Amino acid sequence: MLEVQGLVAGYGRRMVLDRLSCRLAPGEGLALLGHNGTGKSTLIRAICGMIRPAAGRILLDGQDVSGLPPEAMVRRGVVHVPAGRRVFPGMTVRHNLEAGAFTRRDSAGVRDDIEAMLDRFPVLQGKADRMAGLLSGGEQQALAIARGLMARPRLMMVDEPSLGLAPTLVADVFAMLSGLRGGGLAILLAEQNVRMALRATDRALLLAQGRVLLEGPSARLLETREIREGYLGLGAA
Repeated sequence: MLEVQGLVAGYGRRMVLDRLSCRLAPGEGLALLGHNGTGKSTLIRAICGMIRPAAGRILLDGQDVSGLPPEAMVRRGVVHVPAGRRVFPGMTVRHNLEAGAFTRRDSAGVRDDIEAMLDRFPVLQGKADRMAGLLSGGEQQALAIARGLMARPRLMMVDEPSLGLAPTLVADVFAMLSGLRGGGLAILLAEQNVRMALRATDRALLLAQGRVLLEGPSARLLETREIREGYLGLGAA
């Protein structure tokens, strides 16, 4: 489905990704792990078209989509749920969901999907006419995910969903993400909560200095020395 080949990307003259390559299959959950500055968010921004790669290629279904703008990527089924949620605070929950369907022209289908999202995410039930800025952090994260689903994507990229949330809400958010797996939807998850990210995905990449340091099934990476000592504060298994 998605293949990244030798990607070099960054901001101005500062390159963050250093010939990074990875792949993502339909319906697969892939975690991007690593400390701040290792390239997790930069990779997502390059894929969704927010930044233009300096070198390398991004292939979607075998077609080169490197450098296409975000709207074009959404039309191809790739959506981005940014870090910090970034809902529209002065708009209602319903209008936020409508905004997620901006590329669609099937008005009846959009209305049906809004009701489906309100049913799918219990924390949003009864809040369709509430201003998004009045929601709790967990409710806003649910809204951000639901808004992304309104585009009917094939690939959803979620950047740091636990950022700024109380610990009691983090498990709820990851339960939401785990519930999205299946049905052909692929998820690319950038997250610093390593344990939760590995439990919610099939496979993971550990990034260091813009490159892939480790790659493999999530359950197996959870037992590696690099993950256990560097991120979980444990000894090797």
